[in-house]
Parts: sequence; structure tokens; C-alpha cells
Amino acid sequence: QVQLVESGGGLVPPGGSLRPSCAASGITFSMYAMGWYRQAPGKQRELVARITSGGSTNYADSMKGRFTISRDNAKNTVYLQMNSLKPEDTAVYYCKADLGGLQYWGQGTQVTVSS
Repeated sequence: QVQLVESGGGLVPPGGSLRPSCAASGITFSMYAMGWYRQAPGKQRELVARITSGGSTNYADSMKGRFTISRDNAKNTVYLQMNSLKPEDTAVYYCKADLGGLQYWGQGTQVTVSS
């Protein structure tokens, strides 16, 4: 059974930082590309960042320079370091594993940026 479990969200003031993580089980983690997506109320889910099995990364334009995605294949975990957070970053953050036509989603973790 495949499971992706996000953790590390929370409430943070503007300008603050968070580092959510996503632990995977039931897949050969190192073979999968891993991505972080987010969905704010009333908006479509959007890509935040993605890292391939080889370690190549790509980011949505609004996150470049503020967010960093990384992976630890020994721990089957992907991380999202988020700095200089803004109120508009408030959303549920989801991780996704994909390999060819296979894709799996986590349940999401809430990130709220507010003073």
C-alpha cells in the first residue's frame, strides 16, 4: 500500500520559514519524481516545486529564490524549505510521487501565513 504522509505545516508570521516534509512508503522512492503542490481556498491546485529521481529541480516562478525542494532517498522523504513566507502562500500543501503513468498523492498539510 502506497502512503505519502506530509507533516511540518503550521502557522507562521509573514517573513517566517517552514520546512514541511513528506515521507513515502510502499514505493521505490528513489525511482520517483517528487513534487510539492498547493491549493488555496477557491483556487486550483498548482505546482510549487518538483525534483526528479536524478535530483533536477524546477519551481513555479513565484517560489524561485524563496523555496527549495530536496530529497533524502535513504529516508524516503522529500522536503520543502520555505523562506520569506507571504500571506498569499497560505494553502494546503500536497506532495505527489510520479513515475510514468503512476502518480500518488499525500493528504496535505496546512500552511497559514498570518500575523
